[in-house]
Amino acid sequence: MTEPAILVSGLSKRYRLGAITRHTLGDEITYLFHKLRGRNVADHMGKIRINGDRSMNSSGAETNSPDFWALRDVSFEVKPGEIVGIVGGNGAGKSTLLKILSRITEPTEGEAEINGRIGSLLEVGTGFHPELTGRENIFMSGTIQGMKKAEIIQKFDEIVTFSEIGQFLDTPVKRYSSGMFVRLAFAVAAHLDPEILIVDEVLAVGDAAFQKKCLGKMSDVAKQGRTILFVSHNMTAVENLCTHAIWLEKGRVRLIGETAPVVDQYLSANQVASRTIRLRDRTDRRGTFRAKIVDFFTTNADGIRQGVLRPGNSYRFVLDCELNNSAMPIQNVGAAIALTDQRNEVIWLANTSFTNEPQALNAGHTRIECTVHDFNVAEGIYNVTLYLKHGELEQLDYIPNAAEITIEGGNFFGTGSKGAPAFCKILTRTSWRTAP
Repeated sequence: MTEPAILVSGLSKRYRLGAITRHTLGDEITYLFHKLRGRNVADHMGKIRINGDRSMNSSGAETNSPDFWALRDVSFEVKPGEIVGIVGGNGAGKSTLLKILSRITEPTEGEAEINGRIGSLLEVGTGFHPELTGRENIFMSGTIQGMKKAEIIQKFDEIVTFSEIGQFLDTPVKRYSSGMFVRLAFAVAAHLDPEILIVDEVLAVGDAAFQKKCLGKMSDVAKQGRTILFVSHNMTAVENLCTHAIWLEKGRVRLIGETAPVVDQYLSANQVASRTIRLRDRTDRRGTFRAKIVDFFTTNADGIRQGVLRPGNSYRFVLDCELNNSAMPIQNVGAAIALTDQRNEVIWLANTSFTNEPQALNAGHTRIECTVHDFNVAEGIYNVTLYLKHGELEQLDYIPNAAEITIEGGNFFGTGSKGAPAFCKILTRTSWRTAP
């Protein structure tokens, strides 16, 4: 019987909240380097067993600090050649699990058995030394994975071509943009012949074309019989790439199975949970929060709130925003409203940058209105994602699944036709004729 590529049994990870760390970052890097350097190459390429230590407390913390279990009693098995998606909300334990399997951190309890060489792409910055050039980091990463110099040289040109950063190859990676960093990191992880490839949501940093390229490469790697663990909030990518999925919730396994039913149940539960919490109280949001979106609703042209929208009509989409008590008024604020389908694919987007209309947020409360002329989305139920940013770099507030919009009926074409909502979500007026 074939051994599993990954076998996880009762894995748990405990952190101490508000703990005092006794180790410096330099200590941890030195420890990791010596640990990797001292590991037998044959062992690294063969079976690896990761054991928890009940006596340890992560990061050398004071023992009177409160416990936070990032993972709790997680068990699963991944067969060789399987592509497994790991889904769950922020704080579900996805990244912690991948860090344990990548041997970046150690579990508190339980164990994981890994059969094969691992290539990992986690958050930006993991695995590369910022002072080394791209070229030097390629060789360092390959050496850490137990490869000989000749093997790395054989793959070198392929890595550089895929990453598309050839002209910056001899530049220290600390000067790379996050997108450049991810391009090189993925190229290294995918091309140094790992039996197991572990990829976190970090791919979201890259542009759409490179994301597509990476997904294609992961598909190619899987066809070669290699194993992939893939974390993503893009459910379409998970469904298209993965054969099975693991749903984590609050550090525990909620469901394991074939991808489609796991994703269906995850999305359904996620949407229901978000609806029960007021927008101002939602914690599944990201940003600096100097300004927050505290309410969202739609009205007709007369300002009357609408529960159901109809294609062909005009509406106002309204964001009520509040500044942090300590924040000064903020100029040059960008806002965006996206409608997504049940797979979190954006099918409609309004953005202040499209029309070059930046907004200003005043002290206290500010209402931003987006007037949508001749609304052209086909009937259905859609999720709303809301976004505020300051300038080009500061994300003020980002809320996925902030609300739900129901669209029905309407007479967009003036003929009584609804279009084909099962096949097309955007309606467009056209005219037809037989050319002479």
